[in-house]
Amino acid sequence: MCQAVLMLIAVAAAALAAAAWAYLLAGHGRFWRTGVRLPASGADPAQWPSVIAVIPARDEAAMLPETLPSVLAQQYQGRFAVVLVDDQSGDGTAGVAAGVGRAADAAGHGGLEVMSGAPPPAGWAGKVWAMHQGLREAADRGADYVLFTDADIRYASGAVAALVRAAENDDRVMVSQMALLRTVTSWERLLIPAFVYFFAQLYPFRWVNRRGGRTAAAAGGCMLVRRPALEAAGGFEPIRGARIDDVALGGLLKRAGGDCWLGFSTDVVSRRRYDTVTEIWDMVARSAYTQLHYSPIALAGTVLGMLWLYLLPVGATLAGAVVLITGGTPWLAVAGLAAWAIMSISYVPMLRMCGLSAARAPCLPLIGLLYTAMTISSARRHRTGRGGEWKGRTIEAVPSRR
Repeated sequence: MCQAVLMLIAVAAAALAAAAWAYLLAGHGRFWRTGVRLPASGADPAQWPSVIAVIPARDEAAMLPETLPSVLAQQYQGRFAVVLVDDQSGDGTAGVAAGVGRAADAAGHGGLEVMSGAPPPAGWAGKVWAMHQGLREAADRGADYVLFTDADIRYASGAVAALVRAAENDDRVMVSQMALLRTVTSWERLLIPAFVYFFAQLYPFRWVNRRGGRTAAAAGGCMLVRRPALEAAGGFEPIRGARIDDVALGGLLKRAGGDCWLGFSTDVVSRRRYDTVTEIWDMVARSAYTQLHYSPIALAGTVLGMLWLYLLPVGATLAGAVVLITGGTPWLAVAGLAAWAIMSISYVPMLRMCGLSAARAPCLPLIGLLYTAMTISSARRHRTGRGGEWKGRTIEAVPSRR
């Protein structure tokens, strides 16, 4: 009798997981689809607005020769300039950037200014402070838009024009694109597509793009923002301590009444390398607990939810197969396999966008387990005062104002 009850509970749990995955596949903003892209064409503005790209850069000397030329070489019909804010680098970032700028000048793609960033005041996250300094420079120059972009991002030649065209035609205060992340090493191929997949699951892009909707997010590598709208919202002061600056910025602009847009891109590419699992682990653990607002209850709920959604289907499939072989009913195996299959289907578009085989999709439960461990690790780091550590800098573990 007890065995029958346990089997009934197991079947019910697996069936609920399958139902949850069916909802995620059919509803939840179709988060797993990667077709949310900028329009391929559209009317050009009657007058192209001025744009300044702001690049916060801390110890990026090795990266800039690969990425900065693509920003400087943008084919943009309006006024366009680039400001790189050297965020207290110790590797000669400013000198390397200046050298790239001189080469761009010689090729007819000038417009780079290298700013020496001041140390961040107490309570300011380093990147947010660098972005704040870049915003002040853009205001001094009277720029209509500011493109906040990371030092590891490489752009197709018409990417900025496409961003501006979309913002102008659709009347958005921010247009952001999720950069296509690098998937070259074995650990990148295993874990990096899931990073974007889980982000889209948390913040379905279609929900972010709803006018007047509450879901707010952005992709920090590429954020085109109307400068007057950002300044009217208070600039970066209200989110000065934000570790997840892109989501915080999206929320700030939406609360101020602006409409934002977030989508995928293959024209905006990250060249950041993650050669080892430790590098990816550190990248996720740096901010995962921040995403949960430093709440032990939210952490426990997240861990249980991940185990139920991602691991239970595998366990139910294997246990159900054993039950079936020994003459039992097939329901546990059927429910577990259905959940696992739907989960795998939802991961295929992300893999394809990253140029990877769909045969990797059934590995998502293992990947989910690793990300769960990274989230737990993030909480442990914050409790020991090491949370948010990045390139030798740690800020206090307090939630940003939202």
